[in-house]
Amino acid sequence: MTDEPPEQDAAQITAYVDIDAPPPDGHPAVLVLFGTNQAAPAQIAAERYHRGEAPLIIATGGVNRHTGIIEGREFARQLHDADVPASAIRVEDQSADTWQNVDFSMPYLREALASGLRLAVVSKWYHRRAVMALHTRLPEAGPLHAIGWEPVYAGTLVTRENWPKIPDGKRHVIREWQEVSRRISDGSYLPVQKRDGTWQ
Repeated sequence: MTDEPPEQDAAQITAYVDIDAPPPDGHPAVLVLFGTNQAAPAQIAAERYHRGEAPLIIATGGVNRHTGIIEGREFARQLHDADVPASAIRVEDQSADTWQNVDFSMPYLREALASGLRLAVVSKWYHRRAVMALHTRLPEAGPLHAIGWEPVYAGTLVTRENWPKIPDGKRHVIREWQEVSRRISDGSYLPVQKRDGTWQ
């Protein structure tokens, strides 16, 4: 993993892990923010809330192993600072991984389904496991939307174009690609495909 993957392989990996399938403009969705110590998910959620496109936001994440923040609570604080009312926010603050982000949020996810709105994952652009965990644990949610954002590692934005040249980016993206393949093979995650603007 010290060398860059060949350009063709990098393009295939990028296309495979890229989660982006956002709700169409003007179509409200319940946003599920997957835990991280970066602020982008809360910023995305606040912007969509103020456009009337995110009436309910589920913030997930327990203690971040790098910074010690409690991710779900930090999202809620950031949303509050952005004038999103507490009535629109649900907080899960105990999870330690992607599967638990979903599992521990189940009461809020079922509340979201009862609203009749689609769910939209908000996670790093390459974090396909977020979509797969939600689909596997809650298949009745039906087609899922996803909003992918670009994380910053060591002060550098990791994009769909530059990740093979950035050590942290390459490590995360290739690990995701390998982990998704492994979990499909061992049956722990149900496979999903991007079709007609949603994950199904």
